[in-house]
Amino acid sequence: MIHEISPRANAPFVAVDCGSLSTELAPSELFGHKKGSFTSAIEDKSGFFRDANGGTLLLDEVGNLPYGVQMQLLRALQEKKIRSIGTSIDIDVDVRIITATNENLEHAISEGKFREDLYHRLNEFKINVPALRVCTEDIKLYADHFREEANIELDKDVKYITSEALSRLEKYSWPGNLRELRNVIRRSVLFSSSDEITVENLPILNESTQEISKTIDISLFPKPENEKEKIIDALKKTNGNKTK
Repeated sequence: MIHEISPRANAPFVAVDCGSLSTELAPSELFGHKKGSFTSAIEDKSGFFRDANGGTLLLDEVGNLPYGVQMQLLRALQEKKIRSIGTSIDIDVDVRIITATNENLEHAISEGKFREDLYHRLNEFKINVPALRVCTEDIKLYADHFREEANIELDKDVKYITSEALSRLEKYSWPGNLRELRNVIRRSVLFSSSDEITVENLPILNESTQEISKTIDISLFPKPENEKEKIIDALKKTNGNKTK
């Protein structure tokens, strides 16, 4: 959306999963290479930065970017130039960078997994996307969207979600966020024998998990501090039941 409403809308939008980039391949994937620069370089490669030139480059899960590549990325952002592997010429690039992560990068910095200088270079403007469990007023909108999406994909005609089913959805803690909600709605549409989703169509949502999530924060990320105390407190509240 940021790309599409910007002056760069007519230029390329390139999305990269940083988790899939190994230390060996990341420089080639990001900045390109010249044919013959290494054993498997059988042809020239432009790289993601040049592919997105004039447009937007999304670095998804940037926290997974290999540490050794982070310095190269920082240089590219600072200088607005890249150098393909096997060449000695810097190439000017004009790219808007958007990064996304579900990790706590400040914690990764303290553990030596992410460069602090790169973090501050990327962190010019931050948008925090809250977990679904704290946006219960949005659940109906998302559920209706996924219902319409599932109707098309599964060739169904489910028009409604009953108030009882919606209430069940809104009371659940959604540890899997939107992906989990989408899967629940798809399954419910698939098994619906009428034009509505009822409580009977919904898969079993673990009520005990819901109750615990309302009374204690047992998540260790993105705030892993006091880990031992959180675990002990959670065990006390569940009478030692580790499954709960």
